[in-house]
Amino acid sequence: MGDAVSAVFRTALRDTLLLLGGLLVLGVGLGALLAGTAGVWGALMGVAIALVFSGTTIVAMARTARSTPTTTAAVVLGSWLVKIVLLGIVLAVLRNYEFYDRVVFAVVLLVGVIGSALLDYRAVDRGRIPYVTPKA
Repeated sequence: MGDAVSAVFRTALRDTLLLLGGLLVLGVGLGALLAGTAGVWGALMGVAIALVFSGTTIVAMARTARSTPTTTAAVVLGSWLVKIVLLGIVLAVLRNYEFYDRVVFAVVLLVGVIGSALLDYRAVDRGRIPYVTPKA
């Protein structure tokens, strides 16, 4: 069963990286067209934060896949709490700067995080994880 679960997390991570790679190209291109250099910075930062926010969840789940459900829940909840605090700090610091376009940043970040969550759902939904493990 561990291999099936690991396959789900590998699929989720691969799909998230593909999404964020495409979003990087599209976001930087559109950001440059719509807002110049500030749009490029907004897209780069949006993708980077989406990668950290989404990627750490997948990695935490994959690393604890063979652990107890309690351990997995503790690690995921702990990493989520740390991410929320760090996100708040980063957004508070960025509020004081004008070198990036806030609209491009927000759109790219939202598309990245929501898209990643949907891809995670799809990976779990399509994963072939048995409910029962027969005794050998």
